[in-house]
Amino acid sequence: MTMDQDLKATLSRIVEALDRLAPPAPAGADITAAEAYIWHAAGHRLEAVPKVNRVDLDLLQGIDRQKQTLLENTRRFARGLPANNALLWGSRGAGKSSIVKAVHAHVNRELGGPPGPLALIEIHREDIPSLPALLGRIRETDRRFVVFCDDLSFDGQDAAYKSLKAVLEGGIEGRPENVVFYATSNRRHLMPRDMIENERSTAINPSEAVEEKVSLSDRFGLWLGFHNADQDTFFAMIEAYAERYKLGVPAEELRKQAVEWSVTRGSRSGRVAWQFIQEVAGNLGKKLE
Repeated sequence: MTMDQDLKATLSRIVEALDRLAPPAPAGADITAAEAYIWHAAGHRLEAVPKVNRVDLDLLQGIDRQKQTLLENTRRFARGLPANNALLWGSRGAGKSSIVKAVHAHVNRELGGPPGPLALIEIHREDIPSLPALLGRIRETDRRFVVFCDDLSFDGQDAAYKSLKAVLEGGIEGRPENVVFYATSNRRHLMPRDMIENERSTAINPSEAVEEKVSLSDRFGLWLGFHNADQDTFFAMIEAYAERYKLGVPAEELRKQAVEWSVTRGSRSGRVAWQFIQEVAGNLGKKLE
């Protein structure tokens, strides 16, 4: 054996040894078997979610118009009819992500799920640049998908919004017919006000500079606003949870405690209501099942 052949044989054995040591790439989940998935940009794979963290749609109080609008849009989409991308924006803890998960489950049950014909895929904000790869994975399947990004926003020189804008409407391929995109954000235009003002003040043509970034929100056909609840709505949330979980606390006492709780938190919202119910149930020694 020549020196070159000996070297090649040694290198080949090293490569084979490294291959044996390296863990195999995780297999992607079956996109027909689960009702919900998480997209991992690293490896471009879908992970099935065994149990989705959500509440029933009828437990979400004070957002009836938003529930009905998103529910009808999702129903149309699930039935193969035209539907819009949706941006749910507004106050923290007002139920934006909860309504997306609850509406998905509600529509899927109507259609015979789980797993049902409608799947929910969550993509993290930092993985938005990999969105075209995700759509390529699910574009040619018969199933329909709600791709969901929670707390979507862009700052500074972040250019990821361009990938999203192209996918939603402007790209050559565009959004697949079997995909609709839902996003939640605290910002109506997905960028902070000081960033908008800075673009205006430093650009040669201020209106064009701002339009490039603000126009992303225009790609969403539905804009659903969420705001802090008034006291009556907050009480309705509390009482609906208490009735569902059979906590057995008199309404007057429950309201008194709820007021004190909301004052300490400085707000009234669906998230604060749920945290209060967990506190009450814990003090009573009851599980929320």
